[in-house]
Amino acid sequence: MYKDTMKTNRSNMDCPFHRMNRRNFIIGCAAISGVLIDESYKTYAAQQPTKKRIRIIYSLHSLKQQGPDWPNKGFDFEPFINRTNQELQQKFKNYEFLTSTATGEQQANKIIEEDKDKNIDGYIVFQMNCWNRVVQFVAKINKPVLYVDFKYGGSGGFLTYTSTFIRQNARNVGFISSPRTSDLFEAVKCFDAIQNPGDEQNFASLVAEVRKRNTPSPGKIKLKQDFLRTIPIQNCIVRFKESKILAVNNMQPGPAGQIMGIPIVRVPFSELNDAYKNADKDEAKLIAAQWELGASKIEGVSWDTLKESAAMYLAEKELLKKYRANAITINCLGGFYGGHITAYPCLGFHQLNNEALVGGCECDIRSAATMVAFGILTNGRPGFISDPVIDTSKRQIIYAHCVASNKPFGPNEKKCPYQILTHSEDRQGASVRSMFPEGYMVTTLQVSNDRKSILMHQGKAVGNDPDDRACRTKLIAEPFGDIEKLFTMWDQWGWHRVTFYGDLKNRVYELADAIGWKVIEEA
Repeated sequence: MYKDTMKTNRSNMDCPFHRMNRRNFIIGCAAISGVLIDESYKTYAAQQPTKKRIRIIYSLHSLKQQGPDWPNKGFDFEPFINRTNQELQQKFKNYEFLTSTATGEQQANKIIEEDKDKNIDGYIVFQMNCWNRVVQFVAKINKPVLYVDFKYGGSGGFLTYTSTFIRQNARNVGFISSPRTSDLFEAVKCFDAIQNPGDEQNFASLVAEVRKRNTPSPGKIKLKQDFLRTIPIQNCIVRFKESKILAVNNMQPGPAGQIMGIPIVRVPFSELNDAYKNADKDEAKLIAAQWELGASKIEGVSWDTLKESAAMYLAEKELLKKYRANAITINCLGGFYGGHITAYPCLGFHQLNNEALVGGCECDIRSAATMVAFGILTNGRPGFISDPVIDTSKRQIIYAHCVASNKPFGPNEKKCPYQILTHSEDRQGASVRSMFPEGYMVTTLQVSNDRKSILMHQGKAVGNDPDDRACRTKLIAEPFGDIEKLFTMWDQWGWHRVTFYGDLKNRVYELADAIGWKVIEEA
């Protein structure tokens, strides 16, 4: 029987299962198991969500700022960049972040070109310096773009470029204007909703929902009493024509038209510089001593710089007297960096504005005209020309500049404390940090002769920000009305605004009606 069985088994050895010993059995099972595991893994992997790949671009001049600009010369961006990258990666484990920097169009387009084969799902662009044009080119490629302001660094460009996106209805570009990390995180989560082609067209509205949800509701409007005295509108119009603005720049002298009936006269740098050289040195010392005595703090500004600033003030006064003018605006940055003038005019502007005259920054004639017109209307109250910044995390607008009066209610009214510091942007010269009073209504304006319009918003002064970045004086206000609307006008009207203490709204409308202009409320 045994032999017969063996005979039968041998006759069936052509069947592979009859050839299998223990070793072959194990190998065969492993092979089958391997196929099953491989197929299971493929099925599992296909079911798992793939990591979103997000490109972060920091739009700036350089990692350590070499020249004068917001935030300031010598500013080191690397700590913020490294911290932000680390926080994003820790918070979003299901994201892959690729990081780069760009100074402008050329580098932006190079990054975009290199990203074509990298399956980028979206972009985050931080505006670190004001005017680097990067986000515009990223926005064109039809990917979702989160545009972020670096407060007191890129705010001017951010506001200007954002208002253009709003005007163009760029639905793939969402923006946040908040330094709060949690607001950034919530906005980044909006990338999760982009699953299919076309979803990017909802990105702006998704981020807007986050921004609005995280913006505090308006606070209680309880204002301190302000005894504002204005003059009749017809008297204002007469005095406009009797006024004169000197625009000092590197140009030929002569008449340069008018704004709201206020004549403009061009004056070359050489005239100002000659007046500066001829200023009475003893009188300059006396004025410098008065500034020194009145300041609550002086930091980084030498006695020689104070005297030079006082001599520049005397030069400004001399030109006003020569031309029978009541306002002067100087291309201060171009004049100083171009070697046309040897001292900043800022402390001189501070003094003029305290005297119910007008010292206006950057040869901005429109802002100077705004200061003249509403200074007349308010019986001598000085306007504060500024570069505004919007912070939605606190529902605030911050008016920032290095020139400010410390007599916001007029030349004969109460003063507020002031400090004398260098300009933040370049750490040179002398500028003023005015600590404006809180609790009062402020009215912020800008005029446009071309549009025959007055732009206006109002708010409550709620504090002063001593942050070392950007300009020295930073008046904080809570705006009345729709803060979202405040993002819409900057590309059409420029960055500068002029702020006055007091409720000027009704008087602004009366003036506009009298001269045939219109009022645009930007909030």
